[in-house]
Amino acid sequence: MSKQTKSYGFTLIELMITVAIVGILAAVAYPSYSDFVLRSNRTEAQRELLRYANLQEQVFVDSRAYSADMKGLGKSTVTINTDSENYIISVSDKTATTFILQAEAQSNQTNDSGCTTLTVDQIGAKTPTACWEK
Repeated sequence: MSKQTKSYGFTLIELMITVAIVGILAAVAYPSYSDFVLRSNRTEAQRELLRYANLQEQVFVDSRAYSADMKGLGKSTVTINTDSENYIISVSDKTATTFILQAEAQSNQTNDSGCTTLTVDQIGAKTPTACWEK
């Protein structure tokens, strides 16, 4: 009678199956995660555009004209970067009674197809509409 010893551990096949399962899960999860990151970064630009549109309205109440650039809204430069530096915000078109604020995507945010340039104007029209959260 031979005495059988019990070995503990994983076989190579078990390890390869586990690695394959983890790879499949990662392949499914990563695109969803990337899309989530792009959308969450986009909300920063939306927030800043609405904040500066509100400042434009305050300037209009005080001086009966909108600011031509970000300096007129209390900033030190003509354009500004968002805190994460994913967008540059500027006044892209302005008359005495109209304005368009624009957020232009930078760095990795340029992969946000169709939503690389967000705008809002004096009446609150937001473009492109598909890129703005409802």
